[in-house]
Amino acid sequence: MKQIPEKAIERLILYRRILMSLNPSDRPNIFSHELATLSGFSSAQIRRDLMAIGYSGSPVKGYSLNNLVESLNEFIDSEEKQHVAIIGLGQLGRAILNYCKNRRKKIEIVASFDKDPQKTDQVILGTHCYGIDKLEKIIKEKNIRVVILAIPAEEAQEMAERIMKAGIRGILNYAPTNLYLDNDVFVENRDMILAVEKVAYFSRKIDKEGFVESLS
Repeated sequence: MKQIPEKAIERLILYRRILMSLNPSDRPNIFSHELATLSGFSSAQIRRDLMAIGYSGSPVKGYSLNNLVESLNEFIDSEEKQHVAIIGLGQLGRAILNYCKNRRKKIEIVASFDKDPQKTDQVILGTHCYGIDKLEKIIKEKNIRVVILAIPAEEAQEMAERIMKAGIRGILNYAPTNLYLDNDVFVENRDMILAVEKVAYFSRKIDKEGFVESLS
């Protein structure tokens, strides 16, 4: 299978979430134009994305809902459950932990870390919280390969370099700063302030012009 772009991976994950919200007993099949309406992407884009993972539908019946979800699961998920940790259990970290737990069968947050001694060595929201001094040890013991960073910006780069050396291969970064790391770790930067500023900008544009031509 050829290399699939990052944006296409994002779309495939979105398609799966939409399809999983539908009831196959009510509608066993779905057409690309219906998925286009639900996802905001074009029918042609959806067909290209699904063909990239080796899945094609029928012009008459569309896509089998169950079969398509199964194919997406096989492509997106690993065979073994992936273990995730979260670093930083402030208000944001707790909210992320609470939201993410039990959302996916193949992804599990198995540990959290914080430098506050009042939080460490406790079970918080169903997950054991360890001190930062135990970071490398727990990452190795629990076979953690993905970390969610919810720490201040000034601490993020140093922490990212530390966990990368400990074997982490994926970082979801909520600190309001970009991380600069080697190519052997995948980083997703999610700056919520930037997102709010973007939405605020386009809301003003709509107020002034009445529409937005393109958000791409």
